[in-house]
Amino acid sequence: MNHTPVHDVSHQAALTPVHNVGQQHPLGIYFKVWGLLFVLSGLSYSVDYFHVQGFVRWALIITFMLLKAGLIVAIFMHMAWERLALIYAILVPPIALGTLVYLMSIESNYTFWTRILFFDAGS
Repeated sequence: MNHTPVHDVSHQAALTPVHNVGQQHPLGIYFKVWGLLFVLSGLSYSVDYFHVQGFVRWALIITFMLLKAGLIVAIFMHMAWERLALIYAILVPPIALGTLVYLMSIESNYTFWTRILFFDAGS
């Protein structure tokens, strides 16, 4: 019978310290996002250059603004590589506040027209 000690490789691997250098992202993605931000800014300025007016103007400007902000948060603030819990902790409060502001604006229109209807009825 052979009495040589058996070495458990998985146990030995668990005892050796692992030195993580850190997460490295390729520079190409930063350059691509920078170029995309440049293009989106150009499109945003072209809305004014071509004298787009009315609802379309504001819809385009806000769309370009939200796209640029999303790219900056996702890539340059490294949110794309974070845990989902941290993403929710950062993004849910502004979305909730925006929803509440929207609901308040609906309520303010209702209140305004109710006042016009009842206060103007006596004159």
